[in-house]
Amino acid sequence: MTQVLSGFVVVWVIIAVGFLVGRSGVLGEDARTVLSRTAFYIGSPALLFVTLSGADVAAVLGPQLWVATLSALAAAALFLAVSIPLFKERPASERIMAALSASMVNSANLGIPIAAYVLGDAALAAPVLIFQLAIYTPLYVAAMDAATTSEARARAAGGRPAVRRSRGQALAAQLRQTGTNPMILGSAAGLLFSLNDWTLPGPLMQSVELIGGLSIPAMLLAFGMSLVGSRPLERAGGRRADVLLASGVKLLVHPLIAWVLAQFVLGLDAREVFVAVVLASLPTAQNVFVSAVRYDAGLRVSKDTILITTIVAIPAMIAVALLLA
Repeated sequence: MTQVLSGFVVVWVIIAVGFLVGRSGVLGEDARTVLSRTAFYIGSPALLFVTLSGADVAAVLGPQLWVATLSALAAAALFLAVSIPLFKERPASERIMAALSASMVNSANLGIPIAAYVLGDAALAAPVLIFQLAIYTPLYVAAMDAATTSEARARAAGGRPAVRRSRGQALAAQLRQTGTNPMILGSAAGLLFSLNDWTLPGPLMQSVELIGGLSIPAMLLAFGMSLVGSRPLERAGGRRADVLLASGVKLLVHPLIAWVLAQFVLGLDAREVFVAVVLASLPTAQNVFVSAVRYDAGLRVSKDTILITTIVAIPAMIAVALLLA
């Protein structure tokens, strides 16, 4: 228990440093973007390669992947089942983005550090990361393309011009995006090396390890900077109920579903149950807001849900640790 709490302290201290750096502006206006992109494109792929190249492939693609998949889809489905009768006037595209906010976890920026410092192995974040990049992202992109196309046609029928996009083009673009994602490439290379028992030459492996070492501090510092100036649940937004529902599903229901699946459906041992619940307790992924901007749908709900779950998630994970560790 002491080790688990110590891991959270490490994470919180670096986030606090990032917040103070963001408040001071000492690194300039673009510091958060530069740190995030450095971690995403350089540090994290190297870290995933190093950790997965020595990991057990069966464990990475085993029960934890099923828990991540089923719990996220169930949380999204439950949000939709509750929100549709409550918020009848919401367009389909906004509903999808809100459901995504209630079910997609921050598996990179917080998932990898939490796995490394709290769970003891960064590779434990890989099943969730692989599910979200290789399975969940193509699913929600296809759903959003269909919803926005339908809404555009409805607007066109009312006299407004519609922007149409070929489904084949959308699918091809998504496949290219997924196939060239640096996280996917780093994970795939690591799994390939693990399956074939390959190793890089000593000096080259040391270089990759050093590059991977910058990933976690950069992600946490950038995350701390993102908290500066954030104000959720503003009355003018008109989406307080949506945000509170999405946040409640993400913080409470999603981890509960993961616990039921891990404990009773898959019969995992105590440590594996703890890992599954902690990873499901991660806050909403920041790239949900990126997708909301891309489709111009659900901006307020995604942004506020990310902030609320981000602030509450780590205390919630500490509570999970107290209950399950």
